[in-house]
Amino acid sequence: MRRYVLVRFSERDEFDIPLDGLEPMPPQAARAWLDAQFEANGCTVAQASGKVLTADKLLAIAAAVGAEGFRDAAFARDYARAAAGALDRPVITVDVAAMTTGY
Repeated sequence: MRRYVLVRFSERDEFDIPLDGLEPMPPQAARAWLDAQFEANGCTVAQASGKVLTADKLLAIAAAVGAEGFRDAAFARDYARAAAGALDRPVITVDVAAMTTGY
């Protein structure tokens, strides 16, 4: 089965990041990486409960770094490994334009 993370900003700006041959980050490391990126990029998510879900973090980080951030192959690979490790899913779609995350 093919494993990948797709990050979509628009029809022209899509990043299909394959995980073939790469291991997802261990769950704890994945959450730590996402937390660090969330903070480093000044991300915020308005939740009445104050909780920030992993799917929200993935969207917020992608929106903050934009398409330019995903042109950096090392960042894109780490983002995909962290997403796969945190969500434990083989296929993840982060659609920034629609503000949705699917898996």
